Amino acid sequence: MGNDDANRKPPAPPLPTWDLGDLFPSPESREFKEALNSVAVAVRDFQSRYKGRVKKLTGAQLGDAVAAFEKISEAEARIHVYAQLHQSVDATKAGWAQDVSAQLKQAREPLTFFTLEINKLAEDDLLGKIAAPNLAAYGPWIGQVRSMKDHQLAEPAEKYQAQMSVVTEEAWRRLYDQMRTDLRVSFKGEKLTEAEIANIIDTAADAADRKEAYSAYTAALGDSRKAFALITNTLIDLKSIDDRWRGFGAPEDQRHLENRIDKDTVAALAGAVQGSYAKTSHRYYSWKAKKFGSARLHPADRNAPLPGQEGRQYTWDEAREIVLSSFARISPDMAAIGQQFFDKGWIDAAPRAGKDSGGFSEPATPSTHPYILVNFFGSAGDVMTLAHELGHGIHQVLASKQGFFLSDTPLTLAETASVFGEMLAFKELLSRETDMIIQRNMIAGKIEDMLNTVVRQTAFFTFEQRLHAERIEKGELPPERISALWQETQKQSLGPAVNLDVPGAENLWMSIPHFIHTPFYVYAYAFGDCLVNALYDEYSKAADKKEFADKYIDLLKAGGTRKHDAALADFGFDTTDPLFWKKGLSVIERYIDDLIALDQKIEKTLKKQQDFKDNGKDVAAPANDDAPAAKKANKRAPKGPGAA
Repeated sequence: MGNDDANRKPPAPPLPTWDLGDLFPSPESREFKEALNSVAVAVRDFQSRYKGRVKKLTGAQLGDAVAAFEKISEAEARIHVYAQLHQSVDATKAGWAQDVSAQLKQAREPLTFFTLEINKLAEDDLLGKIAAPNLAAYGPWIGQVRSMKDHQLAEPAEKYQAQMSVVTEEAWRRLYDQMRTDLRVSFKGEKLTEAEIANIIDTAADAADRKEAYSAYTAALGDSRKAFALITNTLIDLKSIDDRWRGFGAPEDQRHLENRIDKDTVAALAGAVQGSYAKTSHRYYSWKAKKFGSARLHPADRNAPLPGQEGRQYTWDEAREIVLSSFARISPDMAAIGQQFFDKGWIDAAPRAGKDSGGFSEPATPSTHPYILVNFFGSAGDVMTLAHELGHGIHQVLASKQGFFLSDTPLTLAETASVFGEMLAFKELLSRETDMIIQRNMIAGKIEDMLNTVVRQTAFFTFEQRLHAERIEKGELPPERISALWQETQKQSLGPAVNLDVPGAENLWMSIPHFIHTPFYVYAYAFGDCLVNALYDEYSKAADKKEFADKYIDLLKAGGTRKHDAALADFGFDTTDPLFWKKGLSVIERYIDDLIALDQKIEKTLKKQQDFKDNGKDVAAPANDDAPAAKKANKRAPKGPGAA
């Protein structure tokens, strides 16, 4: 790709934007306004029926109360999601979305009593009540509510905290999002959004373009370092205050509780990943640096295409076909669910100003359906991002049968379907490729995805631990100190072959929204990737693929009704065993082994070609001699704008 192509535009034809009409006709519609009013009415009715009476209810009556509480919560979520989805594609809607959120919080405030009264029930009393079938159906939700029993505040304090969050935590997060949305980076005479400049850094074939884009982006972040540091310090302090009042010992403890996972399992995961640095990230980036003819990689080259070969470009139609075909290999039913996202306007893929730069799948409500946001530029990585989010979406559709409360999957399992979807798409892409050089580059890209998911996210988790601990111990941290903590953890994880002494590298902590919106979320990615590696290994070896697919779909359908340890026992996995995590990490090591072996084969083939040419002979470009003849004959090269 030359300089003129570095800032790639979304491939034609026009990419889809979602249709939110299944939620409400419009923000100004009568239906939307009536829904807001109806939540307040339902809350007042619920309060008059149940406040102060939970202890006196029979099991069946409490089951009816929980069902009514769930119905109100789902109605509220439908409104909240509608506002947030509008904001995610149009930053000018942020103020309106915030007002909607504040209205919902105010309307919901009288419901605070309900879970507090459930947690005041004596254990033997609750056990007697839960024998009622309609209450027993909510057992996992009751268990999750009760897990917060020792950390809840008195009702007035809980109400105060809920009201104040709108103008404290949520306001600071909104400011952060607004700064990221408004960020414009000057590049070759244009003002680019964050998504556009990130695409150039990660995919441009011209090294000079990548480095110029990286320098411009990190400098733009650095221009607001004081504001980003203030937001970060303030949110950590607010969280620390809440943790102290609720009796949490460490900053990450609440996240572990919400994820229904113990800290020892998380520590075992983090320790295993950190212990693998030398065999995974350090080894890979050392190899890649040599391919770039350097002892150390510039950070802009860390995810860049390998020299001398552009990656394939894919149209939206090609991406859809590849992703759906990959899901169909494991289950036609999953592919059929995925097809609905494309046919019914459940995906927004067109990059544009004011739109969130990342990707997500919002489950919305079980009575509607999920919505997927991606920014599609046409790279193989974009195809796998689509597969990742569609994996989430299919999981959310399957789990929706559990109802609003029980369809919510803990983070320990929430990334399973998405990362598995990525793996399926990668295998599909690789199976269609016969050119050894492109195969090598695809494997390298997959390794980089895995390192970004496992190694880098674990380093993010370590950074958060150190950042929160130092903020609590020493007070407000200047941006330079936050950057120093960032650099230390990133250098340890990426190794000496990545040159993080490049100006601007110290600013990238500002670009990670999880630190702001969901502290300590990031280890869930590493958990999910290592788990999927183990799952896919089992799938590859399974004699009966349908039996595996049935167990896998049952895992997804369970939603939040089962903890990860019980759900994974069906596959023979024990996440408390350090060997389990090493098994997942060994898959990355094997990919690196295969990559280096294939690269050596390519180098030998190219040398033979050159020797023939030097002798006045001409031979064909290297083909994959290991590929079946049928695959070679049936191979159809992608017709994307950048296809080789």
